[in-house]
Order: sequence, then structure tokens, then C-alpha cells
Amino acid sequence: MKLMLILALVAPVISHFAMAADQRQKPVAASAPSPAALAKKGDAERGKQAYVICSACHLPSGAGKADGSYPQLAGQHAAVLVKQMIDIRSGHRDSPTMYPFIQEITDPQVMADIAAHIEELCIPGNNDRYEGADAAQQIAMGKKLYEQGCIKCHGKNGAGNEEKYYPVIAGQHYKYLLRQMTAIRDGTRNNINKEMVKVIENYSDAQLVAISAYQARLSMPGVMCDKDGKHK
Repeated sequence: MKLMLILALVAPVISHFAMAADQRQKPVAASAPSPAALAKKGDAERGKQAYVICSACHLPSGAGKADGSYPQLAGQHAAVLVKQMIDIRSGHRDSPTMYPFIQEITDPQVMADIAAHIEELCIPGNNDRYEGADAAQQIAMGKKLYEQGCIKCHGKNGAGNEEKYYPVIAGQHYKYLLRQMTAIRDGTRNNINKEMVKVIENYSDAQLVAISAYQARLSMPGVMCDKDGKHK
């Protein structure tokens, strides 16, 4: 009887701490900034100053990191960038590394300004690429796959489509491309166009390697950097 009484008294306390622990493990995503950010006209000069919060990971040039941990952002469509920032901030795209930083950007205008600055950066041509002994064969296979399933949305040179939020993929790191397409195929990335899922959901690992190898070689005339890091 005494044991039952003790359990009855401590049960609410145990429940309280269990709920608190569960809340710590599963933080509630912050609410998204107003979609008005997508309608804002960004100011690239102001965005250059605000971009400081991003440059530690994505670098001042927007080149990201060759190991694929941080994507190459330079030259990306402003609307695509804003949409991804909104999705990460609202929890619709999982990015634990970027999440704390995007919480600091509460003004939709600042978000638009940062995107405008990034869009004006030239795309570095020294991105990570597939360098295996069979690179030529992988690229050839990837070209066929790209022309069959990707060119309609991303274009011949990987320029994408800003109005439809299709990203620029020219100059993107091979490892990043492979990681993202694997996540899309496997259903672990949740803010993706359903049409793209249909294209790659049945791709094998080998096919994803090939198409990533080809995409990483794409180049956009007039947007790539010259040897001095400026627009050609």
C-alpha cells in the first residue's frame, strides 16, 4: 500500500521530466518568415554586409566546401535562395547546421538582400568533381541520364529556372550533388519538387554517381569566374 502511494506521488514528477526531455530532443521548428520575402527586391550592396553571417561556412566567394558539407552558392537564383532559407527556418527542410544561423535573419528584406548579393557572385570553376579512373565513362553515362530526365528543368548548362525555383547546378560540388540526389531518391529530404522525385526515384547508386559526375562539369557562359575570381 505504501509503495503504491509513493508511486502515485512521484509519477507526476517523473512524467514532467520525461516530457521536458522529449521536448529537448524534438525542438519545435520556428515559424516561417512571411512569404513576402520572395516578393522583396533585394539590394546586393546591403546584402554584401549581411552575408557576413553566411561567409564563415560558404566562404566570401560563395564557393562552399569541396567535401560537399557546404554547397556552392555563388550565382544561384535569388528566389531559390530565399525559398531555401524560408524552408530551413520553418523546418520544412532539415539543416541542423544552418538552422541556428537562419534564425538570426528575421527581416524578410535582409533575406532578400543576402540572396541578391549571392546571385551577383561569379561561379567558381574549381568545384569538386568526380576524379575516378573511370571519370570519362561516368560522365558519358551521366550525360545521357541528364539529357533524358534533367535537362527539361535545369537546362543544357545547368542554369535552372528562377520562376519555378529550379536551382542553378552548374559549378556545384560533386559530393554535394550526390548527397542531395541520394536524399531525394531515398525520401529523406522533404522540401523537394515532386516531379524530380519521379525522375530519380528508381535510379541506382551507380546512376546517381554518373549523373552527379556530369552535373559537376556543367558550366554557364558569362556567369563563371575567371582566373582572378571575377565574371568572365
